[in-house]
Amino acid sequence: MNPARLVFPALRWESRTPDEVWPDVRAALDLGVGGFVVFGGSVMAMKELVGRALEHAGRPVLFAADLERGAGQQLEGATPLPPAAALAGMTDRGLLVAARMTAQEAASAGIGWVLAPVADLDVEPANPIVGTRSFGADPAAVADIVRVWVRTAQDEGVHACAKHFPGHGRTTADSHAELPVVGATRGELDVDLTPFGAAIQAGVRTVMMAHVVYPVLDPSGVPASLSPPVYRLLRDELRFDGVVASDALIMHAISASGRSETEAAVEAVRAGCDALLYPSSPEETVVGLNAAISSGALERARVSDAVERVERLAADARIELGDPVPEPSSAQALELATSSILPVRGMFPRWWPGQSLRVHVIDDDIVALPDSLSVPAAPPRDRGELARALEARAARVEGPSYRGPAVDLIAIFSEVRSWKGRADLAPETASAALAMIEKAPEAVVVLFGHPRLADQVPSAATVVCAWSGDPLMQEAVAERLIVTPT
Repeated sequence: MNPARLVFPALRWESRTPDEVWPDVRAALDLGVGGFVVFGGSVMAMKELVGRALEHAGRPVLFAADLERGAGQQLEGATPLPPAAALAGMTDRGLLVAARMTAQEAASAGIGWVLAPVADLDVEPANPIVGTRSFGADPAAVADIVRVWVRTAQDEGVHACAKHFPGHGRTTADSHAELPVVGATRGELDVDLTPFGAAIQAGVRTVMMAHVVYPVLDPSGVPASLSPPVYRLLRDELRFDGVVASDALIMHAISASGRSETEAAVEAVRAGCDALLYPSSPEETVVGLNAAISSGALERARVSDAVERVERLAADARIELGDPVPEPSSAQALELATSSILPVRGMFPRWWPGQSLRVHVIDDDIVALPDSLSVPAAPPRDRGELARALEARAARVEGPSYRGPAVDLIAIFSEVRSWKGRADLAPETASAALAMIEKAPEAVVVLFGHPRLADQVPSAATVVCAWSGDPLMQEAVAERLIVTPT
């Protein structure tokens, strides 16, 4: 029994090659970790690294990744997909395509554990971290989608993960930055549990716990990820028998709870957690687990049970290292994304090739990570794909200062982002948009974010929702608004 099997450190590529990444991976494997949580890289680089890791370890090693928006969310050479809120409005076929594509491309890169789907409900407009990551607010509808997504993905041999138990949808704080407290009644939380129950009925192999306090479930003020009563709810009432994972241990909800990462790791395993995701120091986490076992603070039987669950999960993943890497399904993804573009106010504008468009970009997503967070800052988001895609469809794209005749298109980028701390437009963002609309009352506003943001630009006559600012969704706007001659 090696408690290191419960630890899943981050594997951050940061433009490094497999040879440059390998020393870190090898050291973690020699420590005995159960696997890794992958950020970045490419399909081919991952495939090479996973093969090397399995050969070196001589045992199953499980690679996980957040792929809520398809394998292209993390991996270059894979297909990006629209966010969950956009997928929710599609036909069953669209959902099946999205889930199957995600799982197949993950498996081809050696990723056997997909940290999706989000089973949280979009019930709190002020929620800064769920929003478009959720399939919606209706518990029955979300349950149906989660059930389909889990079954479809797991039929391809990868493990799905329903998150964030018992439901992150009612928070008004971001658990990356602070410790949220949800003062909901047990009846309200029972509603939130509906999609998780559907995932469990569908056979989901893993569930991720929320770093959120639910006083009605545990009056002690302990986050769900460390709370024995919440684990009992999952295990005994919902009858879940798979692997339970923590959310990332680096998140500030942990330090805000008055615990170090190591203390939280021990407490989580004692409460019922099996997999500890993304500690800042896997070595310190393993030392802490061993010390807790030696002192009797952590029962050997509990650790042994968790290790057995994790090792079984790793052995059961069907990754496809020997198969050719599939080409990204770009055309199919664009079709899905285009079908999700939603009119929020007014009629859909339709422009012929040759139309002059004066494009204004407002970026609400400039997020400064805290100094205490030991990860590199994310690269600037690409906000230029919209103009490139419009030009590729023969529109004439002009800058904001162009004085000739043109239709004004105001692109507002405001996505769900960790450490952003809010769900709405910043006051300066909303003011800038309203000032533009005052000068150009007929402007078309495209929201690369949640449709609720339209409430902050009430004077806009035409508002279109594109859900997120990914390049795919920018191209989808151009595809939807420019008429293709037949």
